[in-house]
Formats: sequence, C-alpha cells, structure tokens
Amino acid sequence: MKNHRSEPIYTSAIGIGRALFSLLHLKPRVTGLQHLPDTGGAVLAITHFGYLDFALAEWMMWQKNKRHIRFMAKKGAFDQPLVGFVMRGMHHISVDMTHGAEAYSLAVDALKAGELLGVFPEGGVNTSFTVRELKTGAVRMAAEANVPIIPIAIWGGHRLMTKGHKRSLKEAYGVPISFVIGDPITPSGSDDAQEQTLRLHDTMQELVDVAQERYPEDGTGAWWQPRHLGGTAPTPEEAAIAEAERRRLREAKAAAKVAK
Repeated sequence: MKNHRSEPIYTSAIGIGRALFSLLHLKPRVTGLQHLPDTGGAVLAITHFGYLDFALAEWMMWQKNKRHIRFMAKKGAFDQPLVGFVMRGMHHISVDMTHGAEAYSLAVDALKAGELLGVFPEGGVNTSFTVRELKTGAVRMAAEANVPIIPIAIWGGHRLMTKGHKRSLKEAYGVPISFVIGDPITPSGSDDAQEQTLRLHDTMQELVDVAQERYPEDGTGAWWQPRHLGGTAPTPEEAAIAEAERRRLREAKAAAKVAK
C-alpha cells in the first residue's frame, strides 16, 4: 500500500530534509530504482556508513513514490525529547536491547500490514566503509512476514556526517550520493537464516562495489575511501578494534553512573 493517510510530522521531516539536501546541492545517482515497491510490505536492508543514511533513503523513496519508511532505531534515540517526539510521530520502531522481542513483533506486524521497514543489518555505523557481518533479523522478519528484502547500498552519504569525522557545510556542498538497489530477495521460513544472511551480506557488498566503481570522484588518499581502494579509512579489523574500545568506554561510563 501507499501511505495515503495524513502524517504531518513525517511530511514536515521530509520537507526539511529535502530543503537541506537541496541547499547542499547534493547530486543523487540512483541505479535499480525499479526494484523499490510501490505497494506491499518489504524490508529495506541498507548499508550503514553515515549517520544520515536513513534520511537519504527516505529522500530517495519520497522522490519515487512518496511511500514512508519505518525505521528500527535504538531506544536511546527515542528517549531524547525532541528526537523522540519526531521519531514517534514518524512511526519508527523503538528497539530496547533488553526487550528485543517486542520490537521484532512490532516490525513483523508492520510488514504484514504492508509497510516498508528500514533496517541496517550491520548494526551501528561502520567506519571501514565495507559491509561487515550482518545480523539475521532482516532475513527472519522478511521470512515470517512473507515479504521481500530489498538490498540497498548508499555511497557518499558518509561524507556528510559519520563517526569520527567532523564535517563543515562547505565540505558537504555538492557531494555525489550514489544509491544502488539490488534485486529483491525473498526468504522463506524453510531457509536457513544464517545462510540467507550470508547471501544478503555478499549481495550488499557487491552493490557497494558497483557504487564505488561508478562514483564520479576519485577517493585515492581520502579518509572516506576504504583502504583496499587506496583510501585511508580503517581496515575492517582496525574498525572492529576501535568499536570494541568505544563500547568498553561506554559500558564503563554507564557503570560509573550506576555506582554513584
């Protein structure tokens, strides 16, 4: 189904995003647009290299058919007064890591109702700018709801805002943003979730490879280019070590607060 009902917060958020992207003169390039469904439920499995990937995906979908994407996001975002108000108004789904089954059930119900569900199967932002190991949730939800998975690679969005890099508006001006959308994948309950997730991982990396190969700017020596293509981004191993350290520091900080 298309989203015909009035959703003023979603419409306003899209309007603000479109205005910002227009002011920045972003240059979208989309391959595989025909794979985005005009009706029915689907899981959009999206790469996650930058903080604005969700907004870019919504922007792309709005340009095609004005359908709304419901994203699964960590409960911490919903706990922020303004951000939480907006996310609830856009009917995104809060994920409490201590009660994950509830979010999973809500997501499956949304898919069965014909909604588009946006997920980042890698989890958090990946600073190596390669597709790391995926969680099985996207495959399991699609199989249970009997809907397809649409793999999507977004390349260039991390140049606007990502982990470990402060960017100015001047640096973000005119950045090319590439979207490569793959053929739908339709898992079933009889398929092995791990095997299907590995297939999804390989497909998403292939889409990223295509986006990088066709990207109109040379990233040799650039922080936003992966190491294996001549950039200076961390290798997947280095990124994993850095992420583990950030997680350790967060947990230590949280424990210190509880102890006070």
